[in-house]
Amino acid sequence: MPRTSKGARLVWRAESRRADGSLRNGAGWFIRDGATFISACGSTGDRGRAEKRLAQHIVEKYRPARECGRDPAAVPVADAVSVYLTDVAPSHAKPKETAERLIVVLRWFGDTKIGDINGKVCRDYAKVHGNGAAARRQLEDLRAALNNYHREGYITSAPAIVLPAKPVPRCRSLTRDEAAALLRAAWRMRQSWKGKPSDRCTARHVARFMLVALYTGTRSAAICGAAIRPTEGAGYVDLEYGIFYRCAARRRETKKRQPPVRLPERLLAHVRRWAATPLEIKTKGRGKSASIGRMIAHDHVVEWNGKPVKSIKKAFRSVVEAAGLGWYDYVAAPDGSMRRVFRTDITPHVFRHTAATWLMQQGTDRWAAAGFLGMTVEMLIETYGHHHPDFQAEATRAIVSKSRPRNVPKKTV
Repeated sequence: MPRTSKGARLVWRAESRRADGSLRNGAGWFIRDGATFISACGSTGDRGRAEKRLAQHIVEKYRPARECGRDPAAVPVADAVSVYLTDVAPSHAKPKETAERLIVVLRWFGDTKIGDINGKVCRDYAKVHGNGAAARRQLEDLRAALNNYHREGYITSAPAIVLPAKPVPRCRSLTRDEAAALLRAAWRMRQSWKGKPSDRCTARHVARFMLVALYTGTRSAAICGAAIRPTEGAGYVDLEYGIFYRCAARRRETKKRQPPVRLPERLLAHVRRWAATPLEIKTKGRGKSASIGRMIAHDHVVEWNGKPVKSIKKAFRSVVEAAGLGWYDYVAAPDGSMRRVFRTDITPHVFRHTAATWLMQQGTDRWAAAGFLGMTVEMLIETYGHHHPDFQAEATRAIVSKSRPRNVPKKTV
């Protein structure tokens, strides 16, 4: 009796050479599907990349059934997810992110039947994945995929997806001293060479990011993607009129509103200078750099080595650590030793909270502040209203004032 197939899976293969000594394949993770081996990490040894490639291989290989009126107990979750990725996800504002989240879902639920999903299964998934915002968002995507599959008539019913509780919103904001410390650390950070700092600056692009984030309250993705002139598929800064168009033209509007914002004069002067100042290149005399002739902000507001910055998280965390705005924990390593890990509650999104907090502390009109930040007046008042000088001012005056004598009419006979 033949052995049951294990299905597509990841296996590690050592380096292999042909009889003549030439390289057949480098060491790394491969997808084994029957007798076929497919490179999953490009010989980098990156397990995360290999897992994503495996999930992509499964989705591409699997062709979901679209018969109507099927019993959920006989339909795998992969069917619903595949249909959702094919029919619905491409119309999302960020289809790639939707696909990445559902790939994570497929690793757990791929072979599970839709009818087997219940509250315990959802709670187990959330627990393994940290019970945080990421797990909740992934389960929301699963719910959308199953409801879509049911709405299309492919199954007779869809199970209820139990979500973990919403995390408490973080409203951490920076003091002016903390903001100054971050800017100073980013501007002074240098590359180390053989244990000694060199004269190569490595975080000045982070300082530029922080200035834009602090004085506009814009989300990090919009800043990193902002061009210095009108560009197809990107937001941009109008240097003549000082307007930051945060959302790309013809991009579908989402609940994360991105209206245009007027740049403060001080920030506009910085951006104009970045667009007109050549990059400082140490090897310019040898003609080795591809960035020779480029400005600090040649094509985009925030650039590193002449290219736009896709994500600021890693460099930003290094700046926060250099500024000393965090703490260290000791965690157990796989070999049993203890290693020191830096922790902090300051993320790039903190600058948005900071901008909103500072606007309220300055007594800015609520309608004007909400339009500047790109949020509703209700959200601004609910989250940041207590920072406004007028917050409960009348009530605090009334509670300590002397009671007014009442005009009681005299008794008359």
